[in-house]
Amino acid sequence: MPAPLTIGFDADDTLWHNESIFEDVHQRYRSLLARYHEAAVVDRTLLATEKRNLELYGYGIKGFTLSAIETAIELTGGRISADEIRQLIALGRDMLEHPVRLLDGVPETLAAIAGQHRLMVITKGDLRDQERKLAKSGLAGHFPRVEIVSEKDTPTYTTLFRRHQIAPESFLMVGNSLKSDILPVLELGGAGVHVPYHLTWAHEQVDEPPPLPGRLFRLRTIRELPGLLGSLPP
Repeated sequence: MPAPLTIGFDADDTLWHNESIFEDVHQRYRSLLARYHEAAVVDRTLLATEKRNLELYGYGIKGFTLSAIETAIELTGGRISADEIRQLIALGRDMLEHPVRLLDGVPETLAAIAGQHRLMVITKGDLRDQERKLAKSGLAGHFPRVEIVSEKDTPTYTTLFRRHQIAPESFLMVGNSLKSDILPVLELGGAGVHVPYHLTWAHEQVDEPPPLPGRLFRLRTIRELPGLLGSLPP
């Protein structure tokens, strides 16, 4: 592809840490329910509940907290105490109040490419929480366009391309999720840069796509992005 005019960035686990926060809470959640079920049962049931509730709650901490409470009631046969439910609510509150921790190299990378390309954030999740994290990240100044969406699939990207008058062949999406950040954009004719995070939510896991030279790139860290952009043909 030619050097892109517009570069989209995922937020969670691409610009700042997110799944590691969820993993810490999952461990505390398993401990809370350990006297009722083993960890594998807790994980499997919680994931099924989250997937079932996505249509109603969407992505994000608030939906996760509601699903965690529902799962706890189910796994304990309704025996979970009010104090334990209060602990689950506290876990969700802790996540919402968690400091924003940028991934290594993010500020320097954005500063290096901001003057050469149009940058935008495309992220899914709870509107208020994502707005909070972007504001606290110190990165908002790099992104004149921010889209917080309920899902990241081909219809969503199609709508965003139309809204912002972006030609797919001049768009490059950077993200950690093949399912949400890369595959839909490739399907529409754009390009993707996959920067894996060390943790991936089970709902986001998909098989590796076949090689697509010139349109699908894989980097070890976001620090490698300026070098990749510099290697693209004009």
